[in-house]
Amino acid sequence: MSDTFDDLQTSYGRCLQHGKFIARFYEIFMASHPDVPELFKDTDFSKQHVALRRGISAAIAHAGGSTLTKRTMEQMACAHSRGGRAPVPPALYPYWTQSLLVAIREHDPEFDVALEQRWRKALDHTMAHFISHY
Repeated sequence: MSDTFDDLQTSYGRCLQHGKFIARFYEIFMASHPDVPELFKDTDFSKQHVALRRGISAAIAHAGGSTLTKRTMEQMACAHSRGGRAPVPPALYPYWTQSLLVAIREHDPEFDVALEQRWRKALDHTMAHFISHY
């Protein structure tokens, strides 16, 4: 039986209940590395918040082997590839992951070491996919 990471969708749902989760993630991410703010200099954050909200859910499903998210993940990987509209150098993905984990820790009251390891497993799978398309 494959791992669907349903526990992460539930954790993510708890994070989103606070309303400020996505904005807090971006605060943390922007401060995580000097190259990050430049990536967002022309970004419409109202659209970006919606995209990230959907993207995290798709990333969890993708890590769980969902075929329904294949097209979404390909589009996101292409957008963030070297030739895409929003290229992200592979060296910055660990900062994204760590920033997301900090935000989750702050917003999910059930966050613990075991859940963090589950998040890392799913996010590492997705980040490897993005990097392979860079």
